[in-house]
Order: sequence, then structure tokens, then C-alpha cells
Amino acid sequence: MKQKHVIIVLFTLIVSSCIASIGSYKSASLTVNREMDRALAMTMREQKSNIISQDTIRTFNRHLQIAELRGKATIAVDARSREFRAYARCSEATIFGLSDQKPALALCVTTLLWALYAWHKRDNMPSDATESSFGGLHFDNVEGRFVTADGTQIQLTPMQQRLMEMFFNSPSHSLTKAEICDAFWPKKPDASETLYTLVRRLRPVVEQNSDIRIVSDRNKAYRLEVK
Repeated sequence: MKQKHVIIVLFTLIVSSCIASIGSYKSASLTVNREMDRALAMTMREQKSNIISQDTIRTFNRHLQIAELRGKATIAVDARSREFRAYARCSEATIFGLSDQKPALALCVTTLLWALYAWHKRDNMPSDATESSFGGLHFDNVEGRFVTADGTQIQLTPMQQRLMEMFFNSPSHSLTKAEICDAFWPKKPDASETLYTLVRRLRPVVEQNSDIRIVSDRNKAYRLEVK
């Protein structure tokens, strides 16, 4: 997966998390308004007069099924319609606490895990550039081929091609033996000899067509080095 695709997925997860959180908040706010309207309707049916008293407020709060609203809601007369209205004197934090943030939380966790995965795999991600060059050797990301300075395509076996792509996708142009073996032979207990053969056959092809040589680093890693 290319870097731009990783960023797109990460951005999508962040936006989805925000949308889910805002949606849950609005849903909770709507639930609060409906609950107050319900409690107000029950209170006014029980009350015999149109005068708001302390008993009216107590009755209203008793009918509220959402415990967080009790003592924080009040009744007032709407100046325009001249009708009784219920208002919640609670903060945004209270409504946020009443909202179901589990979907948003799940998306946040997924976003965090994806970010950690992307950070861990950053060195092995293909570059978004259409072409990358090193030591007189050019790799065309679009066509997936290596060419020399004069544009001649280098003939590589599939495994040699894949290994060279891994070298070019690494910012340091170096790979540990473990990284290569895990990518090529994940089920093989010891692929050292197989890796040695692959590198030995790749070396002359690379050195004859570029200014690059493949260097062994204490038999623990390989790197591309300009001659």
C-alpha cells in the first residue's frame, strides 16, 4: 500500500470518528428535548392551574426519567407562543456524557491502531513519486521497471525485482536479513543460504548496469551503496 493510500485511510477514519461523535451528541440532545417535552406534558395534565409553582417544578423533575436532568431543567413561558416550555440548564459536557460515544470510540481506537501500523511499516511503503533514482539506476513506479541512465530496461527475475523494489522503497536503501527473509520466505526456519544465493546472483546485474553495489553489513543486513 502506498503512502497516499495510508493517509487517505487515516483521514477517512478521523472524519468518520468525528461524524459519529457529533451524530451521537445531536441524537442525545434530541432525546433530552423529547424527554423534557414528555415530562412537561405529564406535569401539565396533573396540574389544575396555569400557574407555575415550586410544586410544579418538583412534579416536572419527578417525571423526568433521565436522572442527569433532574434539578437542571426548568419551565418557562414562551414569549411568542405564550405556551409553557421546558428548558435544560445543563452543559454540553452533560449532554455529551448522555450520548452514546461507543461507535466514535471504536473508530478512534481503529484510527490509533492504523496510525501505529502505518508508522511501523513506513520504511517498507512504496513512495508516491512516479520515479525514484539512486546511483544511476531509475525505478518507474508506474510501470514497475528498473532502467539505466540511458533508459534501457534491466532484466530481472521476479524475486530480484521484488528485492530491488524493497531496497528502493527503504529511505536508507538498506534491509536487514530478517526483513528480507520474512518477506520472501516467512515459513522457512533459516533462509540465510537462499538469501545469499539471491543476492549473489543479483549483484553482477546491478553493478553492470549502474553505479550501485550491494554491500553486506556484518552479515546482518544488506544495503545499496554508490561505488
